[in-house]
Amino acid sequence: MKPHVICLMACSVDGRTLPSRWRPKGATGDVFERVHDKLSGDAWLIGRVTGQEFAKGKPYPASAKETFAREPWFARRDAKAYGVVLDTHGKIAWGRSDIGGDPIVVVLSETVSDAHLAGLRGEGVSYIFAGKSKLDLALTLDILNRELGTKRLLLEGGGGANGAFLRAGLVDELNLVLCPVVDGAKGAPSVFDSTEAEADQRAPVTAMSLESSEAMEGGVVLLKYRIENTPSEAAGR
Repeated sequence: MKPHVICLMACSVDGRTLPSRWRPKGATGDVFERVHDKLSGDAWLIGRVTGQEFAKGKPYPASAKETFAREPWFARRDAKAYGVVLDTHGKIAWGRSDIGGDPIVVVLSETVSDAHLAGLRGEGVSYIFAGKSKLDLALTLDILNRELGTKRLLLEGGGGANGAFLRAGLVDELNLVLCPVVDGAKGAPSVFDSTEAEADQRAPVTAMSLESSEAMEGGVVLLKYRIENTPSEAAGR
């Protein structure tokens, strides 16, 4: 069963998402964190590049004495929420088992080495497999629901991960924290993004309905949209 997927992002008025580039600086405070907490997801999900920003570890050993079945492994199943990170080829050495108290669950392909799996296990980092050499995002959601009971997932970037879920027809809702700042630079990270190879792939979005808008402190506006995808995409979830 597919969880309800809410894309939650904060951006400048020109749709950019890297706060260090925004002007004026420090204009948004902790609004994003408060909206995140209010939405109360069972899990939140980020891509590899964003996940790398949270990593503290040194590279794992290049080899392992054990071999591991390519099946889900969980250090914990009792958490209120989980931090899910897409890491197709197992590039992140964590040096931690949680982010902000939420246990990390890494989504891998089956090409990841036993040495990397040993490193994850040694640090108490849970993992699942969602494809042989590349990730199946619909399968990822199904496994999270089946194994951890995830019913409400917050998709929180970066733009590459958000764009992939959008193009797969898997995003049900967008909560956009629109901040009174500008970026103004070409090529800066955006809310939804793609690689050059994916540039011609269009998201199967048929309608976006504004469900609410909320003016917050400091000129921030929270926009909530319901997203409808093509029936063929919805039927395949």
